[in-house]
Amino acid sequence: MSLDKNLIENLIDITSKAAISCYDYLGKENKIKADQAATDVMRDNLNKLNINGEVVIGEGELDQAPMLYIGEKLGNIKGQMIDIAVDPVEGTNFVAKNLPGAISVLAISEKGNLFKAPETYMNKIAYGQNIPKGVLDLDNSIEKNIKNFSDFKNKKFEDISVCLLNRDRHNEIIKKLKKLGVKIKLISDGDVTGALLVSNEKYNVDIFLGIGGGPEGVIVASALDAMNCNFQGRFIFETDSDRRRAKEMGIKDFDKKYEINEIIKGDSIFCATGITSGDLISGIKKEDNCFHTETLVTHKSQKLVNLVHKKFTIK
Repeated sequence: MSLDKNLIENLIDITSKAAISCYDYLGKENKIKADQAATDVMRDNLNKLNINGEVVIGEGELDQAPMLYIGEKLGNIKGQMIDIAVDPVEGTNFVAKNLPGAISVLAISEKGNLFKAPETYMNKIAYGQNIPKGVLDLDNSIEKNIKNFSDFKNKKFEDISVCLLNRDRHNEIIKKLKKLGVKIKLISDGDVTGALLVSNEKYNVDIFLGIGGGPEGVIVASALDAMNCNFQGRFIFETDSDRRRAKEMGIKDFDKKYEINEIIKGDSIFCATGITSGDLISGIKKEDNCFHTETLVTHKSQKLVNLVHKKFTIK
């Protein structure tokens, strides 16, 4: 069974309105208020939909409400049962400092088809279309992955571009990439957007890798799956609390490497609206009495990948 394609317009409106709610907070150094505004808008509008939805990727637990929390029920309970992944503001620091790359994002799947990810780190690798399984792999060394990619694409090392978060934990990886002579694109935040850059050659990113948020890994996998791209992830459980939470969510093998078809199954819809303009999506523009938005939307069953522009009148 596929997701109702009529939901697409609703979801575009929801991420657009969540993004617009952040406009007054751009550059105001208040990421908490921006995130709260987007969360409130997203919750209110999801509750108006004809769905029986449950948040499986959210911003915390019930006791951390009013964030959209894991296990929260959304919709009027009259429609299709679906799983929901949300990140009302990915890149809260970008909003606070009015820097490029902030987005409002959500993804949905049929019930039981979106991996319930604990809020831990994940080791990830993402890459584009038409690359056979095994060419790039989390279990390979950096050197082997770059050599395999070079051989398969008939591309010199110096023409390969790798994107990763600029974090101390990646210093050894960065050192190896520099030694190999590849192009390195370091990003300060936003690993959903970073991973999506592998989806089209126009972004000039061949591989996204490194350690980032586990929930973000699940969200971006839903979009990459619809784009026929590739993703692998392995959760990192550093504490007893992490492992206990993972067990509660049904994870038995703490060292398991997840393929994309284990993270997202069946049909999915993904929407990401730009808050501030970045490599992937343009940000909110205000003209006269209107806000203009740009949203990246994918719907797997329709093979839909599109940038949608909308205009919202200021009331």
